[in-house]
Amino acid sequence: MDAPHGTTIVAVTHASGVVMAGDRRATMGNIIAQRDIEKVFPADDYSCVGIAGTAGLAIEMVRLFQVELEHFEKLEGHVLSLDGKANRLSAMIRANLGMAMQGLAVVPLFAGYDLDGNVGRIFSYDVTGGRYEEHSFHSVGSGSIFARGALKKRYRDGVTEAEAVKLCVDALYDAADDDSATGGPDLSRKIWPIVMSVTDEGLRRLPDDEVGAVVQTVVDERMTNPGG
Repeated sequence: MDAPHGTTIVAVTHASGVVMAGDRRATMGNIIAQRDIEKVFPADDYSCVGIAGTAGLAIEMVRLFQVELEHFEKLEGHVLSLDGKANRLSAMIRANLGMAMQGLAVVPLFAGYDLDGNVGRIFSYDVTGGRYEEHSFHSVGSGSIFARGALKKRYRDGVTEAEAVKLCVDALYDAADDDSATGGPDLSRKIWPIVMSVTDEGLRRLPDDEVGAVVQTVVDERMTNPGG
């Protein structure tokens, strides 16, 4: 069965927290199912989740995850720890294993600001719900191998939030350059990546005009140096 699939998500830690970004393309086989799908969502005030895999199941999982975190906070009167959030998402992915074995896998990327450790952290998963903490940067989805290669060459310890945003946009550009399922910047339609940053002040989704300016900078650079 063909179903829309979300593709590339990237995350980069910076001096003040973590940035996550996702391209806007969903594919169904060799068809572009949607050009402006949103794949990065707030989980709560201090964390975000990006989806890769079967889009419909992934979005439903994210919505349930959001409700569970909000429910916990209302019952307990405080925010669940970042490790607790990561563990809960792991259990939800494991519960989808039967669907994953039928080809309807969901493999999200989770990131947030650890209020106890005062640092941004990134967690990746496999289809069995296995949870792995990543350091500095990570990417999931069909274009992830190209995005991680780009980040590996460009990332430096102590990057600022603005530098992390540009790293993410650059990595998505490189992923789109080599992976047909990853959507590059759509200048004519003004469709930009979804970018979120999480710091000790909470989660912020970057407005389209701010992301568009970064995209234009990257595109201008590639006009003279296409390979990056």
